[in-house]
Amino acid sequence: MTTTTLASRLRTHLEAHAALGLVTYQQAAQALQLLPPHTIHQITNALEQLMAEDVAADRPLIAALVVGKRRDGLPAPGFFECAAQLGRFAGDAAGPDARAFHAREFTAALAFWALPAGQPGAAQPHTQRTM
Repeated sequence: MTTTTLASRLRTHLEAHAALGLVTYQQAAQALQLLPPHTIHQITNALEQLMAEDVAADRPLIAALVVGKRRDGLPAPGFFECAAQLGRFAGDAAGPDARAFHAREFTAALAFWALPAGQPGAAQPHTQRTM
C-alpha cells in the first residue's frame, strides 16, 4: 500500500472519529488493519503526509488527534519536527512549547474536523472512501 493511499484512509478514519478526541498510534494502526512489520512507522509516515496537506490547505493539523500511548497525551517528537519543517512550530519539541503548540493544534483540529458536514469550517467528505 502506498503512503498516499494509507494517508487517505487515515484521514477518512480520523475525520469520522474526530469527535471522540485523541487516538493512539496503535489504535490508528489497528483501525486501518495494518500488518507488521513497522505499523507505527507506516502511521507516522501517513501522518506527516496529512500534515503537509493540511498546511498547504491552511487547515488545522488533523494529525494532532494522534498521540503516543506513553507520551502523556502528546504526539511523538516527529510530529513537532515535521510541524517545524512545515513552518507551523518553532520551539523545543521536548519542552513546554511543544505542549502548548499541541494543545492549540488539537483544539483547532477538534473544532474543525469534528463539526458536522455543511457547517462553516467543517471538513468536506472525500469522494473516495476506502473504509
